[in-house]
Amino acid sequence: MTRRAALPGAAELFRTTVPRADHADPSAAAPAAPARSGRSGSGRRKHDAKITVYVSDEELLGLEQARLALRADHGIAVDRGRVVREAVAAALADLDERGADSELVRRLREPGE
Repeated sequence: MTRRAALPGAAELFRTTVPRADHADPSAAAPAAPARSGRSGSGRRKHDAKITVYVSDEELLGLEQARLALRADHGIAVDRGRVVREAVAAALADLDERGADSELVRRLREPGE
């Protein structure tokens, strides 16, 4: 009996986790339908671009409370970045769909902002 742990080989460690288009399984289920305007959050994947956004303590607390409510009340475990990406996608979809009547335009036009 050997005391060595069985470890995966290099091929398993460095395998591709994203299916290539030329090897796509035709029987695979279609992806979920995107938002009406074609915008949706990017979900869990590697992101190539990064921005830094400064928020107030109250905004950060609200974001964390929203994340915890999603987990506790809806069974959706996500990180704050995912919540922010979905919120950005929703705001941009609303802007695409409603233009000058969108919530984003309305909020940005409010005095004192």
